Amino acid sequence: MIVDLVIKNLVIKSESQILVDHLSLTLRGGETLTILGETGAGKSLLAHAILGDLPDGLSVSGAVYVGGVNMLSAGTVQRESIWGKTLGMLPQEPRRALSPLMKISRQIAEVGRYVRAKPKTDAEQSASQILASMGLAQDKDKVPSQLSGGMAQRAAFACVWETGCQVLLADEPTKGLDSMLRDEVISQLQSFAKQGSLLTITHNIDVARQLGGTVIVMQQGRVVETAKAEDLLSSPKSTYARALINADAHNWTKLPTSTTAQSPLVTATNVAVKRGNNILFSNFNLTLAKGEIVGLCGPSGCGKTSLADALLGVLSYQGNIDFHHSLKRHQKLKLYQEPPNAFAADVPLKRLLADVVKQHKIAGAPLASLCDTLGLDASLLERTATEVSGGELQRVALLRALLLKPSFLVADEPTSRLDLITSEKITRLLVDQCRAMQCTLLFISHDHIQLSKVCDRVITLEQCAKR
Repeated sequence: MIVDLVIKNLVIKSESQILVDHLSLTLRGGETLTILGETGAGKSLLAHAILGDLPDGLSVSGAVYVGGVNMLSAGTVQRESIWGKTLGMLPQEPRRALSPLMKISRQIAEVGRYVRAKPKTDAEQSASQILASMGLAQDKDKVPSQLSGGMAQRAAFACVWETGCQVLLADEPTKGLDSMLRDEVISQLQSFAKQGSLLTITHNIDVARQLGGTVIVMQQGRVVETAKAEDLLSSPKSTYARALINADAHNWTKLPTSTTAQSPLVTATNVAVKRGNNILFSNFNLTLAKGEIVGLCGPSGCGKTSLADALLGVLSYQGNIDFHHSLKRHQKLKLYQEPPNAFAADVPLKRLLADVVKQHKIAGAPLASLCDTLGLDASLLERTATEVSGGELQRVALLRALLLKPSFLVADEPTSRLDLITSEKITRLLVDQCRAMQCTLLFISHDHIQLSKVCDRVITLEQCAKR
């Protein structure tokens, strides 16, 4: 069955601004379409409009047809009959799409049983095969909280793959993945595109290039350029598209490194961390100096986040971790890989920030100036965490951390949800602020090039357990 996706004159508004402005597009059966654009450009809102589940408080006009059904006016029963079987969604925050209490192998098997009506044995066998193809065979009996961000992304993709849908919406499908796993997911998306229609939302130029097909560039809710991938990415016509493509980390100017010797802040000696029976790494040694900017690189699932959590004292470990200076709890902070997990979902962001200022008695908190520096509209803080984009929420998380003036900050993939232009700006801002505060920064990323441009040194955590 060939299913077309047709969007006509779509407008999405909040009370104060137009979020998607008169957007029209057509995705025919078997075609590939990739949407590039700045953080907060309306890309993820577009995906929710296609599903017909836009957040409350937004007004919408126009039409979104999936197989001839207008998802904006269809009733709940009709929309749900399309979800899964016809239209699949790989969300930007994969943990929200997974049951927190169910083993991932069972979740995939249930998709096969209840969406595709497979016999139980066939569904379980299919789940095992898909997990193996995603490099998750050893993790089939884990629940989502036991997975790294990249592993959760692959598990969510496995669930979508098993639906057998005809139209797939993939929202930032490769964020948090190292280059090898990114290429594997792209290969899976390309395989899907041979049998269905694929709409991918990303800020990764390489992903758009590898997927091919048609590319749309969005800025401030509007389409500024549309062309075949090879044409647009090699010879962009619009000013914004050119800036976006030129903002690749390979083109960044390297920041000056610190040349002043500083006293040690924390030392890790013969540290080992394991999850369940799986040893992530062992005999790990590290010293971080006061005010030092250190990059931490390594394959997805190798234990980068676990090492950071051990250093912060929130994960058990073997060996010794010693801080050479006494730090209060709020002086050791973390920017989470998945910012929605760090915010109350139904409380306005402005109130959450005010609570932080009050709790820690921060006199003269530079909230307005930090908002301006981070490119955050003050009106955005009136919304809750569920009402802003992933990239916007990541910047709010950075704002909250900087308000507390930490001495040790772990930034776990802090730019994975940001477009390239914003990524460079926020990365440089983060490093500059840490240097100004003499804050030690442990910057975790899969992107070795990015780390080499901004860090004093980069260390690689080798993969000790086969994934």
